[in-house]
Formats: sequence, structure tokens, C-alpha cells
Amino acid sequence: MGVRGKLVLVCILGVLICSCNFFMVSEAVWLNLPASGTKCVSEEIHNNVVVLADYVVVSDNHSHIPSISVKVTSPYGNNLHHKENVTHGQFAFTTHEAGNYLACFWVDGHIQGSGDVSVNIDWKTGIAAKDWDSVARKEKIEGVELELRKLEGAVEAIHENLLYLKSREEELRSVSEVTNTRVALFGIMSLGVCIAVSALQVWHLKRYFQKKKLI
Repeated sequence: MGVRGKLVLVCILGVLICSCNFFMVSEAVWLNLPASGTKCVSEEIHNNVVVLADYVVVSDNHSHIPSISVKVTSPYGNNLHHKENVTHGQFAFTTHEAGNYLACFWVDGHIQGSGDVSVNIDWKTGIAAKDWDSVARKEKIEGVELELRKLEGAVEAIHENLLYLKSREEELRSVSEVTNTRVALFGIMSLGVCIAVSALQVWHLKRYFQKKKLI
């Protein structure tokens, strides 16, 4: 392979590694919790995906850090994580249901002073939640080989997401077709009822006029 070919290969590998890093970015969320009430974050996740999240209360007053409560539920309402009177924590699970996973936060008791309580949430899913350092140590890989493994995981995640979107599109199309069929049947039934009522009115008026000997 010539110098030109090697340069092209390096460029392609660089683009792939950058794409891998792009898909491995985790989602950091800041929530400002009021003294009363609940704030939630949600993410639509398909089945069999690893979810890892860290949360911590951030306060300027280091002598008193407000405590919060956390509750994480699945799309069907199953309780996945529930903590009370904490200032930081972590939850991790593997999804067994496809849909919106909800994490809700609220303040315990009353806030001393004014202002909201700030909570930082580092939410990771899929390959972003994988411990690549442990993988590298276990399989004794590093450098380009490790980046290629990350890229392979990113490609698999993208493929799984595409399959999930395809299945959701099929479900939505099926629901749409069923709805259209029901609407059409309802329209036909409504037209039939209107025709029957009109015929009944004509028959009733005809009998009325016949009794009055008007026709």
C-alpha cells in the first residue's frame, strides 16, 4: 500500500472514530427543583438497553445541602429506583420494556433560604454506559483496536435503534390502518342510519297525509 492509500485509510479511521465518539456522548441535565412540586426527565428507550445515571445536588451553601427524593419508573409503571433524603446517588438497570422511562425528583422538607435546588443528572444509555476501561483491561486491547471496538458497539447500537424505529413505524401504521377502517365503518353506519331515518320519516308523513285524506 502506498503513502496515499495509508493517508486515505487514516482519514477514514479518524472519521469513524469521531462518529463513534459522537454517538457515545452522554446526556447531562440540570434540574431546578422548586420548594414544592416534582420535576421529571424522561427518555424513550427500546428493550434490552443498559441505563446508568448519576445525580447530585449542587448548592452554594456547603454547610447545608438540601436533600431530595428520587423515583425512577418504567413505561408500565414498575419502580426501578426509589431513594429519599439523599444528596447524591446512582441508578442502573437494563430495560425490559420499550417506551418512556421517567426519573422524577423533588425536595424533602423545606428549603432554607430562597431559590431552587439545582440537581445535576448524568444520564447514559447503551454503549455510553459501558465501562470501556474494564473491557480494555479484561481483553488487553488499547489504542486503535479499542476505538474499533467502540465503533463496533456504536454501529450495533445504531442498527438496534433503526430496528426499533422500524417496529414503531409498523405499529403506528397498523394503528392508523385500524383507525381508518373504523372511521370508514362509522361513516357507512352513519349514512345507513340517516337513510333509514329519512325513509321512516317519508313513510310516516305518507301515512299521516293518507289518514287526513290529503293524498
